[in-house]
Amino acid sequence: MFTRIVKMTFRKEETPTFLANFDKVKEKICNFDGCCFLELYRDKNDDTIFFTYSRWRDVEALENYRKSDLFRDVWSKTKPLFREGAEAWSVDTLVSIP
Repeated sequence: MFTRIVKMTFRKEETPTFLANFDKVKEKICNFDGCCFLELYRDKNDDTIFFTYSRWRDVEALENYRKSDLFRDVWSKTKPLFREGAEAWSVDTLVSIP
């Protein structure tokens, strides 16, 4: 299992559009085969910056999602709202303290 972190920076006037669309698709993403966890965060200092944290069973599961109609639909509605290009990282958990 690994975590995918995506940083997205939106134009200020587009943040409500992003949030409304995310609300519509969050369950579909979380229920996609191989997705084990999904959270959305908003930066404390800049309310146009958001991060998604998702945990995936394996790289193949994430790649299947990225090749899916669901991802293409989500991304086609999200990408045009950006102020800056998205950044993404795939990371392994080394230490987790509850």
